[in-house]
Amino acid sequence: MQKMDLPAAPNPPHFAVRLSATRRGARLARLLTERQLDDWGVPSGEAVQIVAELAANAVLHGLVPGRDFRLALRLAPGGTLRVEVTDARGDRVPRTHAPVAGDAEHGRGLLIVAAYADRWGVECGPAPAKTVWAEMTPGRGRT
Repeated sequence: MQKMDLPAAPNPPHFAVRLSATRRGARLARLLTERQLDDWGVPSGEAVQIVAELAANAVLHGLVPGRDFRLALRLAPGGTLRVEVTDARGDRVPRTHAPVAGDAEHGRGLLIVAAYADRWGVECGPAPAKTVWAEMTPGRGRT
């Protein structure tokens, strides 16, 4: 693995965008994450998986008709990437569940986030929204 040299900047790199709460919006969140991390020179594989799961959850479980979801990426000076996905359903706080049956179509998303992230959590508010966030060091590899 090669060490990433991050640009010395007074403000850490930041990216944020509002996207439609649709499957197309979730797909665009993945593509924009991949492109943005490539622009920053950061390995994107695990981060894209986290965004894919959080964006899909925002569309499936955080949907309020007519409301978008927000994707934000922040790269800290030490190389930690913070992914945030904000949706309009603060009343639905996500939780991990026991592993699902092998052929089930749903129920693995937060387990995948937990596997790739160093830590993750949920911040409620401002009402009626919530933000699900995950932090990781891209390219570090998991053991």
